[in-house]
Amino acid sequence: MTPLVLDASAAVLPATLLTSAPVRILAAFVAINTVMYGALALSKVLPKMHPSRWLRRDNRRAEDRSIHPPS
Repeated sequence: MTPLVLDASAAVLPATLLTSAPVRILAAFVAINTVMYGALALSKVLPKMHPSRWLRRDNRRAEDRSIHPPS
């Protein structure tokens, strides 16, 4: 029995297959998916941003409505 020898060029896909429309569409989908996954992962790591805290508004109560007297 002869040993099985694989040629390195047999493991590579032909150029005509790699430039076909379905493979290009799949590559574009994978690229967009990777960017979105990276953005979501980054948004999970960064602290939450509260834009309402950036704007100074005068919507505070004039009096304290707590049941505990002020100290």
